[in-house]
Amino acid sequence: MDVLLGVLSFVGGLAMFLYGMKVMNMGLEKLSGGKLERILERLTSNKIKGVLLGLTVTALMQCSSATTVMVVGFVNSGIMQLSQATGVIMGANIGTTVTAWLISLTGIEGENVFIQMLNPSNFSPIIAIIAVGILTFIKKGKKYNIATILIGFSLLMLGMSAMSSAVNPLADVPEFTKALTMFSNPILGVLCGIIVTAVMQSSSASVGILQALSSTGALPLGSAIPIIMGQNIGACSTALISGVGASKNAKRAAVIHLYFNVIGTVLFLAVYYIADTIFNFAFADAPANQFTIAVIHTVFNTATAIILLPFTNLLEKLARVTIREGKHSDENYARLDKRFLSSPSFAIDQCRTLSVQMANLTQSTLYDAIDLLKEYDEETGKEIIENENRVDEYEDKIGTYLLQLNSQNLTDRDSKEISLLLHCIGDIERISDHAVNTLEAAEELNRKNLVFSEKATEELRIYIAAITEIVRLAFSAFETGDITEAKTVEPLEEVIDNLRNEIKKHHIKRLRKGKCTIESGFILSDLLTNFERIADHCSNIAVCLIQIQDGSFETHEYMNELKKTEDAFFLEKFTAFTQKYALPKKVKE
Repeated sequence: MDVLLGVLSFVGGLAMFLYGMKVMNMGLEKLSGGKLERILERLTSNKIKGVLLGLTVTALMQCSSATTVMVVGFVNSGIMQLSQATGVIMGANIGTTVTAWLISLTGIEGENVFIQMLNPSNFSPIIAIIAVGILTFIKKGKKYNIATILIGFSLLMLGMSAMSSAVNPLADVPEFTKALTMFSNPILGVLCGIIVTAVMQSSSASVGILQALSSTGALPLGSAIPIIMGQNIGACSTALISGVGASKNAKRAAVIHLYFNVIGTVLFLAVYYIADTIFNFAFADAPANQFTIAVIHTVFNTATAIILLPFTNLLEKLARVTIREGKHSDENYARLDKRFLSSPSFAIDQCRTLSVQMANLTQSTLYDAIDLLKEYDEETGKEIIENENRVDEYEDKIGTYLLQLNSQNLTDRDSKEISLLLHCIGDIERISDHAVNTLEAAEELNRKNLVFSEKATEELRIYIAAITEIVRLAFSAFETGDITEAKTVEPLEEVIDNLRNEIKKHHIKRLRKGKCTIESGFILSDLLTNFERIADHCSNIAVCLIQIQDGSFETHEYMNELKKTEDAFFLEKFTAFTQKYALPKKVKE
């Protein structure tokens, strides 16, 4: 019965430990807001900087698996080169040792109150109380995320304490002691470390369990060393799984992580056992503790990084030999990597990058279609159709990915950004549809050999100039997030509405006087309507950008209020655009 209770206590402590690690990682991710990932994204080709960045990011995220998976995603999407990834992976291996050092603090003992308070088991409850107090009264923001990190840390340490307490009675059980000593066999020790870490998908967690077992005093250092080596190899499983279905280079990045740890393990164990045979190390039979495990873990990862850093090119060649070149896949949407879903802020950045590409493609497609009204070209027409299909694909891929992101644990800012992008890509796609409508009008004019009257041509030229500017303003504001530029769109949209109505009146007069044919008149009317709708979609994009600052998407309410009130900026811009795009008097009927 005592054994059963001990097992339950250990499993309960393990659950608390793992959950605490997860909560702490989530809090750190939200607090960083994707900044850590952006630092990695801007990585230079300097490998030493790569190691330092990998070390820093992993130490802050408390998870080497998260870093390596992110690196695989970067390589897969083309954001990072394979040569850059190697240094980051090495740094991540060193950074993951920080957790072991935090856990080693639980071994601090002493009669002095100050020394006792250095033990996380003693100060974790205090931190937990403070964190709960913050979470009770604050529901979001930086303080909330900091409190989440503190709660996670407290749970991690309390879980570690519970595991250590649960296994302490086993120190006097001969069977338990015998089981631990058998892992002094390097093959069994390495296999044990690999299996446990691969199952748990976290080297930090498996090292924590080993540190808990060491608290019994029954784990010899000779048994702990090969297990630690195996734990580093087992940590590669997450990146290897992540590489399935990825690009060739992404798979190579995952394989480099594996080779780094396998080669390091072989070298370290070979040197250790050869030296042990010669000098017969007395410490091999000494009991391991939390501190010595942290030291071994750090020394191994740091030494391996130092030794293999000059040979990164060889590691890359080995990875290329293992993962040979094959057919190249379409990497247009590689930025929408599922590995980034665990880091919503960074994933949203990737969606925004592709959304801007989509907007630029739409803008150039529309301008090409407008040019065809002057001089029709069949090849350009085919290109416009192809580009419109590409824009449709952009909307489908980005929209699907954003919906997947919506199910993640998001901050308010991330939720607003997703809503903004979902709104805007729909409007951008509709503008590309109107580009095709413009193409069809140009085709009809060319096929039927129709021309507009001189006055209609001049009016249409002015109208198109206004449309071209509103598209430029809206898309520029979307790309840069410039709210002042976004506020310029709505007054221009009002001017465009007025222009359309005025041109229609003139068109009716020309029809009555026989200065314009009915057939060309229908095409002109369709173009006016088509362009007016483009202006509406530009207005939608601009208003979404403005409203996101207020946390609202009540676009109709905003536009109604804008027109009702005497907004000085609106009136100023409206007057300026009215003058700029006024129809010449000689054109007016």
